[in-house]
This record gives sequence, C-alpha cells and structure tokens, in this order.
Amino acid sequence: MISVLLVDDHSLIRKGFRLILDAEPDIEVAGEAGDGATAVSMCSALRPDVVLMDVRMPGRDGIAATNDIVAAGLPSKVLILTTFDLDEYIYAGLRAGASGFLLKDTQPDDLVAAIRTIAAGDAVLAPGATRRLIGQFAATRPPASADGPHAAQIRQALTGREQEVFSLIAAGLSNNEIASSLCLSEGTVKIHVGRILAKLGLRDRVQAVVLAYESGLITPGS
Repeated sequence: MISVLLVDDHSLIRKGFRLILDAEPDIEVAGEAGDGATAVSMCSALRPDVVLMDVRMPGRDGIAATNDIVAAGLPSKVLILTTFDLDEYIYAGLRAGASGFLLKDTQPDDLVAAIRTIAAGDAVLAPGATRRLIGQFAATRPPASADGPHAAQIRQALTGREQEVFSLIAAGLSNNEIASSLCLSEGTVKIHVGRILAKLGLRDRVQAVVLAYESGLITPGS
C-alpha cells in the first residue's frame, strides 16, 4: 500500500485529491497538512511514501519544506504541485530534492500514475514539459562550461557508456528509450542508471537532469 501525505493550504483542493486517491486500491491518504512546517512534522511522524506538495503556502512554503524533508533523510518522496504561472518555482523545487512535479490541472489517471512511479523509486519527468522548463531555468543561470571542473569531475566518475546514458537521462528519455537508442536491453540500462546515481550521489533521475544542466554537460536546447 502506498501512503500519501496531501499538503495544500486549500482544504477543497486536498479534498479533491483525497477523493481521487481513496478510489485506488493500492493508495491510502496518510494525512493532510495546510502548510510546510506541518508537512515536515507529519512526514517525520507518519513517514509517508509520497508527499503531494503545494508550492505557495502560508509560513514555510513547499520549496523550503521539500528541502527540510530531504535534508532530514526521511524516506518520503516529494511530488511538487504547480500551475503554469508558477513555473519559476519548479527549478528551485527540483534542486531542493523533489522527485518531480505535476500541474494542478493534471488528469486524475496521470496523478495516480505519477504517485505510483515515485513510490517505486523513479521520478516523474514529463518528457516535453519538464525538459523545456528545466532548460528555461538553466538558461537564467550563468552558463557552465562543458570543459569546466564540475563537468570534468562527472566524466572522471563515469565510464564512457555511463556518460552516454547520463546524457540521455538528462534529455528526459525513459529507460526503454535509452535502451533503443544505445541498442541495449532495458535491464542493462537500469543497471547503468543505478550505478550513475550511486556514483554521483543522486536520489533520482530528476537530480540527474539538474546536475547535467548545472555542470554544463547539457545546455538548454541541445
């Protein structure tokens, strides 16, 4: 059973998400919080598998709460909720350690699928929207050189094949797509992905994308 903590300062929104999730046989709502500080406290007490986290809330916002949850070493994975007019918060949320993001107007089936994906240890990277958004935020930061020390450290840590897989992860490709691109089995790709995350000290694929942009190994639009 996947346990979920709903975090949003609007009770009607929490109620709507609860109605969707309560209908799923493998998902249970462990609790609800109306602000970031309460969310962190409840995560510590309840240790839910997934936290559905709003961004704008009174007091401690969703970005700060996400950072607190990750910094505390709690097992809960955070799924950021946002709207298109809050895009500026996505990059900050991913850097804080969120395992992905969804738009608040996402379809119920997509919400449920995203929760299951994150609970299974993967990240939610909508291929088109997420790559575009991360590229947008990366473009607002001082560009890093692909020949810089950070990029060199990553290359030194990874084998040639792992560098290829890392680049395709950063491009938002799924394991199946990476396997097809490199003529590998999906099982082999999963092994490579696991080794890459371990070597670079990353929680999931989202952090791999962020690191690839920040290091200069991947540039927006490439």
